[in-house]
Amino acid sequence: MDMIITVVAAIVALLIGIIAGKFIFNKNTQKFIDDAQQQAERIVKEAETQAETIKEKKKLEAKEYYLQQKSEHEKNVMQRNQKLTDGENRLKQKEKDLNDKTQQAQKQIQEYDQKKLNLDRQLEVVSKKQEELNKQHEEHIRRLEKVSNLKAEDAKAELIEAMKNEAKTAAMAHVQEIMEEAKVKANKEAKKIIIQTIQRTAAEQAIENAITVFNLESDDIKGQIIGREGRNIRALEAATGVDLVVDDTPEAIILSSFDPLRREIARLSLQRLVQDGRMHPARIEEVVEKTKKQIEEQVMEIGERTVIELGVHGLHKELVRMVGRMRFRSSYGQNLLMYSRETANLCAIMSAELGLNSKLAKRAGLLHDIGKVPDEETELSHALLGAKLAEKYGEHPSVVNAIGAHHDEMEMKFVISPIIQACDAISGARPGARREIMASYLERIKDLETLALSYNGVEKAYAIQAGRELRVIVEAEKVSDAESEKLSFEMADKIQKEMQYPGQIKVTVIREKRAVNIAR
Repeated sequence: MDMIITVVAAIVALLIGIIAGKFIFNKNTQKFIDDAQQQAERIVKEAETQAETIKEKKKLEAKEYYLQQKSEHEKNVMQRNQKLTDGENRLKQKEKDLNDKTQQAQKQIQEYDQKKLNLDRQLEVVSKKQEELNKQHEEHIRRLEKVSNLKAEDAKAELIEAMKNEAKTAAMAHVQEIMEEAKVKANKEAKKIIIQTIQRTAAEQAIENAITVFNLESDDIKGQIIGREGRNIRALEAATGVDLVVDDTPEAIILSSFDPLRREIARLSLQRLVQDGRMHPARIEEVVEKTKKQIEEQVMEIGERTVIELGVHGLHKELVRMVGRMRFRSSYGQNLLMYSRETANLCAIMSAELGLNSKLAKRAGLLHDIGKVPDEETELSHALLGAKLAEKYGEHPSVVNAIGAHHDEMEMKFVISPIIQACDAISGARPGARREIMASYLERIKDLETLALSYNGVEKAYAIQAGRELRVIVEAEKVSDAESEKLSFEMADKIQKEMQYPGQIKVTVIREKRAVNIAR
């Protein structure tokens, strides 16, 4: 391209020179024409030289490109040849393996044919021997019939009847033995599972009360809390539903309520009001409302954290909120959330030991007491209300049944239901789990002893082990050993039907036989 431009430029210069020669008629015209011709010839030579150089360069580039393409082509050909060679080798190996397998199969067929031939011969021999044995058996039966004067059918019937009677007797003894052994093993295994479940679960003691002490920096704040003519304290009690006891206790106010959630709202509201310094009925209502919203958020957070820690997934948000509300409820002094978590862990461990669905059991254990934290009061028991709520929010039927049946208010239809009931009893009955009022405890002890003394032949009765065992001493002359067993059963049944108590009560009847003689 550069060479063409150069030649064109030379031709143009030449033409310009010729045209200029025609129109210029001075002395230097010829000289100018000669110079122009020389310059044009020089430009042409330079263009030819440059064109030759470019031509050589292009030849070299074409040669290099050709060599490169040839090298790549040869490389591709070698790779294809190598793949073909590898494929041929694999095919040869497969063909060899197939031939080996074919030979081996032919050998096995030959061996099978030989074995079949031997078996056919053996079957012929066995058939002949069977025919001879049948003839001998028939002859033997005819001789037995002749000696015993009984037909073969009659003898067979008598023999079968005798064997049936003997088998029944042996079977009954064997069944009885198996049942006794199964009972012993079942009791041992059940005790083992319960003990292991309890040992693997660490739980807290009952520590909550019905009051909360709010500490003050000075007693001067008490007057501000009471307000003019007591309007502040009345507004605070009306907004929170908590009784505020302002007495002579230095630098302290007592918040009294059986609802821990209300006590917590009152405590936080009072803390904010004291820090703010502005305290009047309108401000109190505003702070209490803000505190309630904050507590609701905290309740939701507690519920979410609880289900995450326990690995319970897919729970409806309303059920999660109820789980969080358990943190501010108590049952016999036992924190309801801690108690439900403990029950859930016990259920998971026990169901895993029994080979059942531990996740479903843990879910039911966590939710079994949600009926104790309803948004509205109802006449239903907490078990039935909990089952209703669980069914409303789409829980599994086995979970619903376990919640409703853990106090025998519904029929148990699933395997995990008795597990929830057992773990609920284990958690509530362990020492230190629940706090009992002293007066009711003493009354229960007295009722146990009175119930035992009401039976004829009972000499003394003692409630021991914190009321978890009743020891009854009977008069040997009035009560026999068999009657003492019956007496123990009747007492336990009556206690179960007529009394309310946590856990279980063991009834032990003791009959002492004394032989007395006088030496004179």
